[in-house]
Amino acid sequence: MSLTIVHYNDPILRRKGAKITAFDATLAELANAMIATMHAAHGIGLAAQQVGQALQLCVVDLRAAEADFAWELDGAKPPLDLFMPLVIVNPAITPEPGTDDYALEEGCLSFPNIRGDVFRPDAITVTFQDQHGTPHVLKCNDLLARCIQHEYDHLQGTLFIDRMEKKVRAGIDKAVKELAQQTREAAKAK
Repeated sequence: MSLTIVHYNDPILRRKGAKITAFDATLAELANAMIATMHAAHGIGLAAQQVGQALQLCVVDLRAAEADFAWELDGAKPPLDLFMPLVIVNPAITPEPGTDDYALEEGCLSFPNIRGDVFRPDAITVTFQDQHGTPHVLKCNDLLARCIQHEYDHLQGTLFIDRMEKKVRAGIDKAVKELAQQTREAAKAK
């Protein structure tokens, strides 16, 4: 089942997600639907806010990415196919000590065809639960770290455009305003 991805200026994108306490069939169904939606949209990450739910839940799948990144999940390095798509519930992120921030172009499924450079720490540790409530610790860098930080921001009501430098944001401002207008018009038509 594919869900509808909300676009920029929908108020849900600015809502902080509620902590998840029920690890039940409803959560599993939502996570599976989010994964299907992310794959259908050719994305690598999707947060609950992007499908109209203000929850601390996101999904990530980098199996198809041609990026060189490292990871360690719960002290081991399992193949990506064993733990992705990754369901991340109630995450907390800590940048790795001594890591640098790097600028890299990001996009977002809630901002179709809009991209811009965002500075983020290159290596992080994220503690989270999976859809069953099992706790995990993931250490990662490069694209995986960036993707998780991008989705984590959504869970806090922060968007990637908020993290752009002024000159980068100015370069996409017209497209962002047009998208906001389209979102307003679509909401009125409902």
